[in-house]
Parts: sequence; C-alpha cells; structure tokens
Amino acid sequence: MLDKTGIAKRIAQEVQDGYYVNLGIGIPTLVANYVRNDIEVEFQSENGVLGMGPFPFEGEEDADIINAGKQTITTLPGASFFDSATSFAMIRGQHVDLTILGAMEVAENGDIANWKIPGKMVKGMGGAMDLVASAENIIVAMMHTNRAGESKLLKKCSLPLTGVGCVKKVVTNLAVLEVTDKGFKLLERAPGVSVEDIQNATEGTLIIEGNIPEMNL
Repeated sequence: MLDKTGIAKRIAQEVQDGYYVNLGIGIPTLVANYVRNDIEVEFQSENGVLGMGPFPFEGEEDADIINAGKQTITTLPGASFFDSATSFAMIRGQHVDLTILGAMEVAENGDIANWKIPGKMVKGMGGAMDLVASAENIIVAMMHTNRAGESKLLKKCSLPLTGVGCVKKVVTNLAVLEVTDKGFKLLERAPGVSVEDIQNATEGTLIIEGNIPEMNL
C-alpha cells in the first residue's frame, strides 16, 4: 500500500519530456519532487506561475512565491509570473498537456467530485471547473477509500460534480486504474496489495484482465 509520497512517485512516471503540467492542491503538488532528472517539464500553477520546482527546504522558503494551495514553492531558471487572466488562458486554451488533481470521488464513467461537501463551508470552486472542462488528459491522485473505509471509486458520484466524463486515469494508495467506457480497468497493484483487496475497496465496476503487475516505484 502506498502513502501520499508513493502516489506522487507513481504519477511522476506519467510525466513526459516537454510536457506542460498543472498540479492541483494536495497530493498532486508532490509530483514535482519526483519527475526524472533527464526530462524537461514545465509545471504550471493556476495562481500565475510557470516553471515551478520542488518544494523548498526548511529555512529557504520565500513567502512571496506560492502555489494555488498557498504552499511555498521554488521556481526553476526561466520561470515566469503572470496574472490570472493569462493563467486561465493557458488552461482554457488547452495549452496544458497533463492535469493532475485530487478528488473526493471519481465515478466509473470519469465524473469527478473534488470541490464541495454539502454542509461544509467552502470559498468556491476555484479553478477546478476550468481545469476539468478544458483538460484532455486528467490523472487523479487520491486515497482509494475514505476514513470510514468506504470506496471513493464509485458507480456514480454522490457529491456535487466538478466535471463530467473527464478523468482518464486514477492512481490511489492501492492501484493504478484507467477509466474506460466499461468501468475502471485495473492496470497495476500497489506493493503488497492483492487484486481481491482492490475489488473489495472499489464500488464501481472493476475490469480485471490477465495478471496484474505490481507498481515499479
């Protein structure tokens, strides 16, 4: 079973040379720390940063340089800063190759719910709606179940939707799954996790074909 760092490491394997990548709040922000050194990637944050680097070491933080989650970040040589209009022009203009988001729920048809729990105070949807409406390649980083042990990979989302039919792949603490028109296709297992464990933790339709390998981290 993976922790949050393990999920980020596995998703980092999906990042290809030359990609422009948007990192959402939460686990996705860790991905920048684990991208291979032999490729060039531009990480974009919707608050107006292109060229984000890894998180700063303790004592080296600059409070003026933050990501969309208000975490202090570093920037790489050649990084740029710009206003929200330019940032969302990049997103809405589909100039981002890969979007990595957290989620509270994902449905077997690719629907995502990641912005609101009814009855809880939220500041607003933020940029999530723009990201899921515009991106063609969305990977979700999330825990497979909630704290009560209930599946977060569902037949149908119960929370207010952020986007419809947009998620392509999900990486959880238990598995890597591809969203298909028939449900969640199991691609890889986390170390020490059995196919049965994943079946028991998945409410949505789970497609299992052949021998499912363990993740190579």
